[in-house]
Amino acid sequence: MTDAGALNCPDCGAAVPEHSTECTFCHARLATIGCPKCYALVFVGSKHCQRCGAEIGQPADRAASPLPCPRKCGPMRAVRFGGADMHLCDVCNGVWVETETLQRLVAERLKPSPLLGTGIPTPAAARITLGAVEYAPCPECKNLMNRVNFAHTSGVIVDVCTKHGTWFDADELRRVLEFITSGGLEAARARELRQTPISSPPVPASPLEDPWRIVRPILDGDDAKLIINALVTFTGRRKL
Repeated sequence: MTDAGALNCPDCGAAVPEHSTECTFCHARLATIGCPKCYALVFVGSKHCQRCGAEIGQPADRAASPLPCPRKCGPMRAVRFGGADMHLCDVCNGVWVETETLQRLVAERLKPSPLLGTGIPTPAAARITLGAVEYAPCPECKNLMNRVNFAHTSGVIVDVCTKHGTWFDADELRRVLEFITSGGLEAARARELRQTPISSPPVPASPLEDPWRIVRPILDGDDAKLIINALVTFTGRRKL
């Protein structure tokens, strides 16, 4: 069985860490995003995603202007993949997803955690090992983006421009959507509620409306304080 954090090379069968761009044994090259369902990276020549089993596809070019890669790789091409419009860097495998598109991707996968209401503790927040911090410019406004831990507990550090969109380094979009699909966003909300002082009055909301109320600021940029307190941990912030 494939390890949770690894792929198997279709040429030699060796396990390859999820962030590798090639097989260290036979040097088979990893493709860009190849799964239109979970947005996982796949090896060239694969017919099905090793993570979700979906049939492999290729991002289709669309009529939109290219944008510069935040990692300074060069121009990103505008593509449509899995029903979503985005910009893809063919060099570093990162993707730029605009606010409206990310909002839809999150909404399509949002569901309650199966552990809520059972008395069973929800999974602990993922530990993050931070390397050297490198702030990336927004491809559209060129301002340096905020580096945030998505939903405070996902362990995925993404680069966010609250006005224009979110930058995902290689495989980060797949990891964020997997976190949401598994109920992680709802579990994060439950954890925030447990940490809220008892004196604070509860805010009535339906199960779907409330987590979306928490998610919306990072996508719409309406309230930076709510982002900090309810959704994400800022690991640093700089301005041009």
